This record gives sequence, C-alpha cells and structure tokens, in this order.
Amino acid sequence: MFSRFPLRVALMGGAVAISAAATGSALLADEVNIYTTREPGLIQPLLDAYTEKTGVRVNTVFLKDGMPERVASEGQSSPADLLMTVDAGNLADLVEKGLTQPVESAALAEAVPENLRDADGNWFALSMRARVLYAAKDLGLESFEYANLADPEYKGRICLRSGQHPYNTALFAAYDVHHGAEATEEWLSGIKANLARKAAGGDREVAKDILGGICDIGIANSYYVGLMRSGRGGDEQKEWADAINVILPTFENGGTHVNISGAAVAKHAPNRDQAVALLEYLVSDEAQELYAKANFEYPVKAGVAVDPIIAEFGELKIDPTPIIEIVAKRKEASELAEKVGIDN
Repeated sequence: MFSRFPLRVALMGGAVAISAAATGSALLADEVNIYTTREPGLIQPLLDAYTEKTGVRVNTVFLKDGMPERVASEGQSSPADLLMTVDAGNLADLVEKGLTQPVESAALAEAVPENLRDADGNWFALSMRARVLYAAKDLGLESFEYANLADPEYKGRICLRSGQHPYNTALFAAYDVHHGAEATEEWLSGIKANLARKAAGGDREVAKDILGGICDIGIANSYYVGLMRSGRGGDEQKEWADAINVILPTFENGGTHVNISGAAVAKHAPNRDQAVALLEYLVSDEAQELYAKANFEYPVKAGVAVDPIIAEFGELKIDPTPIIEIVAKRKEASELAEKVGIDN
C-alpha cells in the first residue's frame, strides 16, 4: 500500500497487494507514484527536494524485475504514474508493450537532447553514464578508440564483465550501428582473444583486477569510479579506483558511448499532470545538479556541472547516434556476442 511520503516500498521481485484506496479514485491529486527499477535511495534526494519545493508527495515502489508484467497485469487500475528504469532498452520495451503515453512538454524538449528521448515523447533520459576505459596508470594512455579493444597488442590484457550484460550489449550494439554486423563480429572476436580472464563479475572488479595485475585495461561505467574514489564503496574499493586512469573512448566520429536512466509516464497514470510536472523538475538545473552529486552520473541537460571526480575525466562528447537506433541493434549484438563465445 502506498502511504504518506516519505514511504519507500521495496519489492525484491514478486507481487505486493495494493489496497483499493491506493489504486482507485482515492489517489490524491497532490501526490505522484513511481515504479522504479532503480533503488529508491539513489533518487531520494531529488524526490525530497521536489516535495519540499512543491508540497507534492512522491511514493516509490522498487521493482527489481518484472515491471512491464506488473504494470500490464494492473491494467487501468494501476497506481503507477511514472515508470523509471535504467537502460534505454528497458524504456523502449515499455513503449513496445503499450504501457506508456506520449508527453508534449517544451521544458523536456529543451532540456533533453533529441537523441536521448523518444521521438514521440514516450520517454526521456534523466541522467547518463559513459562506457569508459579503465587503464593501469603505468600505461600512460591519454586517448583510446573502442576499436582498439580488438588490437592484438592487448592480447591477454583486457578485463570485462559479462558480454551479455546490458551495459556491454549496448556498447556492442552501438559498434554495430557504426560498423555493421560483420565488422562487429570480427571486433568481438578480437576482444575475446584479448581477454585476460573470463568475462564475468562487475565493473568495479575491472579496477580491482587492474590493481592486482591480472589485466591492464577494461571497459566499465563512469559512475563506478565516483562511487569508489569517494569512499562510498569502502577503503578497499577506493584503492582499486586510485590504481587506474579513466579515459573517455570514442568512435571514429569522436563521440563516447553513453547509456541512460530515464522515465516514462504510465499509460493509465491516475496523476498524469503531477507525473509530467515531476519529469520537468527532474530535468531542471537544480535536479540535474543533484543527480550529478548523488550518483556521479552525467546530467542530460547542457551546462549543468558534473561532480568534480567525474570532471577529472575531461569533457564528455557523447556519440550523437540516436539511442533508439542502438536499442534496435541489441538483439543482434547479443547474438554476435554469443556467436563468438565472449563469455565462454
């Protein structure tokens, strides 16, 4: 049951009963309800700020898995106003399943770059993370292209989490958009040949294994460096992060691959106007700065400062490819990764 702010309902999968008072007309106009696949604590500072600013209560339900199924099963009686996810592919899946509705908003259109939102207004990016290179400091690398991951000079020197993880399949899909399937297969075969260990673990383990001398370079998300270097992950992880340099790799056009966290207004949102207002707040200067400080992510709105730890990487020039084109190549990229046996 939703209850008064600042309640956060944490669901680790599975269904939860929501009373009729929370699913029908008893929902109040001065509240907004979020279903999120992100831990609510990661966005709570923004929601607290929004409530303080507007008086609108924000209720969150954490759904680790199964958001589309949950929303579809609830149908028109769903209390969800905003659907918030990590990874552009998850947002596209919600649209494909008919669980969202379009939004026309000058504030959103102005703040969110065209390549980071749905063309019909069904979803909008709220923050970005770059897929960066972690490199041993003694290598002295200052620049890098994603294509270089397949260079024979790096044989036995690369660490990577599972190639089938969404963070990596998105990168592989972006490479596919730029180069085509045949070249992507060849590139992935080169990466496979260059692995120092089985593709497994998480992004932070890439830094750990570079410190341990298992590998020299690896691909991982930018915000993990902030989490580690800030000390939030503990002293041991700070040591891992201090052992690496971070480089913003590029495709040939000079852009770095990014993925997003974003949100969509639910098809049957009982508080639609409040949902749109909250979305607009989340791309404001104030909220975007809070995003950057809270999660070490990149703001989607131009001109908003990033956290100083992330700023040390240099200026981020994102790959201008529309992210929906990358999403469309996910399945093919996953099949290519399977074909070359990158996780074997």
